[in-house]
Amino acid sequence: MSSTVLPDYPEAGAEDAQARPIPVIHAPTDRIFREISRGSGTFVLAIMVLVGLFLTINAIDAISSVGVIDFVTTEEWAPETNNFGIAAVLTGTVMIAVVALIVSIPLSIGASLFITEVATGRVKRVMTSVIDLMAAVPSLVFGLWGLAWLQNHMVPFAYWLSTYFGWIPFFKVDGADPSNPLPDPALYTSSTFIAGIVVAMMIVPIQTSIMVESFSRAPQGEREGAYALGATKWGMIRSVVLPFGKGGMIGGVMLGLGRALGETIAIYLIISPLYEIRFNILENGSNSVAAMIALRYGEANSFSMSALMAAGLALFLLTMAINFTASTIIARSRSGADSEG
Repeated sequence: MSSTVLPDYPEAGAEDAQARPIPVIHAPTDRIFREISRGSGTFVLAIMVLVGLFLTINAIDAISSVGVIDFVTTEEWAPETNNFGIAAVLTGTVMIAVVALIVSIPLSIGASLFITEVATGRVKRVMTSVIDLMAAVPSLVFGLWGLAWLQNHMVPFAYWLSTYFGWIPFFKVDGADPSNPLPDPALYTSSTFIAGIVVAMMIVPIQTSIMVESFSRAPQGEREGAYALGATKWGMIRSVVLPFGKGGMIGGVMLGLGRALGETIAIYLIISPLYEIRFNILENGSNSVAAMIALRYGEANSFSMSALMAAGLALFLLTMAINFTASTIIARSRSGADSEG
């Protein structure tokens, strides 16, 4: 019988063993795609950096004249007298966005669940097409619709809210008389509430599209497993679809928030400009950073333009922070690790 021959192993501590490099050869089309993708991403980041630098350079004069603290805390906007700040307009921007989210989130979740879990065939295709078409409607059209139709039809509802829920500070309207059978409609028009509803209709398609994509990726095996354990349709949605789509829901809401913060023309058409921090959403008068810039841009001198650039810089930083956070959440939710782990 032949003896077994053992291979020669290096002595203990020897460093002769090395990993053999495996060359990776990319096809020409892969290299071209890689370079185009890298160039596109770099170009987008460069544009964002240049926009930020442009706003910063042009805002230095205005911010340095009043100081960062006064610029953030002052409600008045009067660059001519060196008394201006973004406290009122930034608060109004956030209030309009919050109202828009309160209205749009239930609509978006309901529409997305209907498309992914209930609708079938032609109804599902029509619903998906309608959502996509709503995203393509210009903001000017939404603003005109809100100004000419929605506002008049929402005044009775705003009056009802202020009459029965006026004890809540947000629904209080100064000067309104609940016992008056003929209320003054001017008290309830051009308000944060009306502007928020119009903006909500604009961000519903964005939120719904992201939620539909997220909900549709819920694992089929887990759906069938929930049914096998006796779950109803709602029980399956609650235990499988909603947990799996949690990241997409949060990301869609935050992207909608970023859109709501930067909306300009629709808010410009509806609101009555007011440079005062006011939390009464039903009352006439509001403002936002983007609408103020659109309103004051045409009549601004060099220093007033610098002040507007400073306001735009604040809105740019806020919107970028929200969008980056939303992108991170959406990227993490695509793997479905939270629901499958």
